[in-house]
Amino acid sequence: MITCLGPLALTGCTGSDGPPSLPPTGVYDHDAAGENSQAEPAPTDGVAGALARPLREAGWFCAQVRANADGRALWCRIGRRDETDTVSPQVAQFLLDHDDRLAWGWFPPSRANQEDDQVAAAAAPALSAIWPGAGDRVRQEVGDFDRDLETRTTRRGDDIPRTAWRDAHADYSYDGHNGLVVTARDTSVRRWPFGSEHYATAMSSAVDDLLAGGYDCFYPPQQSCDRPQSNGYFRVALRGDQIVSAQFGIGSRIESGRQRHPLSEEFPHGLTFLAEAVRRPVTERIEQSRRSGTGFAGIVAGTVMIIDARRGVAKGDDLVAYFDIQIGVPLAAT
Repeated sequence: MITCLGPLALTGCTGSDGPPSLPPTGVYDHDAAGENSQAEPAPTDGVAGALARPLREAGWFCAQVRANADGRALWCRIGRRDETDTVSPQVAQFLLDHDDRLAWGWFPPSRANQEDDQVAAAAAPALSAIWPGAGDRVRQEVGDFDRDLETRTTRRGDDIPRTAWRDAHADYSYDGHNGLVVTARDTSVRRWPFGSEHYATAMSSAVDDLLAGGYDCFYPPQQSCDRPQSNGYFRVALRGDQIVSAQFGIGSRIESGRQRHPLSEEFPHGLTFLAEAVRRPVTERIEQSRRSGTGFAGIVAGTVMIIDARRGVAKGDDLVAYFDIQIGVPLAAT
């Protein structure tokens, strides 16, 4: 075991020159390798099931979001509400090889400022389920790092303070910006899965419809569009021109049992950024939440959907609400 003392605790205790790159170099530089972008519930058995189980028990939603000939990607997410009813999401990502061994994991920090450390709280039970002792070491290293950081009054240079360690299973890197990155020592996936054609189209084919709905879009290169008249937004994660995930915000106003803000105001031709096969069921699920003012986290027609609802004052059957909607999941480590 390598022990870090003094200033070294903030800059790492391995021989690494810096934090691992996100994503690791070259993992997406390949042609399609049996890509499958149809999401399914995270496994309940094997290593994948063991990783997801403690997160699920803590209220997270977990799914296998894509796979290919070399590996599969798992994605877990939980949304916590603050005193203003705003949802602060936290995610965890795992990449497993075709033999169901963990090759890589990432626990980014939540955007919310929490008193207790959410990264260690998520990572420790998940990793302990497959690697004995790994979770205790994560809690120790992250706790020591955070305490050391709080007591320091100055910082050397422009580097983000970080720490790193290794055990028999993996190399670990942690900092307040990227969170915890875990790279297995004896397992790797050469070609990471990148598929999304099952549920999404190309951004270039969707721009005109977004413009018709009142969005300010300048693509390329802009990947985030705004709709000033409704405080709406639309942003995507891309691989080339292919949409990998999309997020947008839209309101709902139900009066006398009728929707006074139809989806067609913002998407006059429908959700054309989605593949035709999934467009109708995904739209129906969105409209169900907009009618009821409720959120959702699950899989619809093989597509991951997250709907966070902020509901205003309701009178009788009337309601006003705003929804942050995510369809699909970005590529691992992006």
